[in-house]
Amino acid sequence: MMMMRYKEEKEAKKEAFRKYLESSGAVDALTKVLVSLYEQNDKPSSALQFIQNKLSCPSISEHEKLQAELSDLQIRYNELLTAHQTTCKELEELKSSHASAMASTKEATDDESSKDGL
Repeated sequence: MMMMRYKEEKEAKKEAFRKYLESSGAVDALTKVLVSLYEQNDKPSSALQFIQNKLSCPSISEHEKLQAELSDLQIRYNELLTAHQTTCKELEELKSSHASAMASTKEATDDESSKDGL
């Protein structure tokens, strides 16, 4: 009796897991990949690599390469952002000094105009 209940529980768990895999699309995805592998005339040397490629899973080395590239790009982005911020600050300083120079020139011109008018 106890053994029978254990088998029924085990079967129920298997069935629930099977339904989960089907409803999530995992069964369809795996079936498509395996059918694709089966239909290959020239079988790849690594079935696992073939499956990973078909499921769009990068290999560990590809993942590490992408992580390194991401890190390099983040460093480059930070450098460019800092350079951009510095350039913007310099531009604002130039605009400010140019505006001051223009105001000084205008005042000098206005002073000369008022002296000429006397």
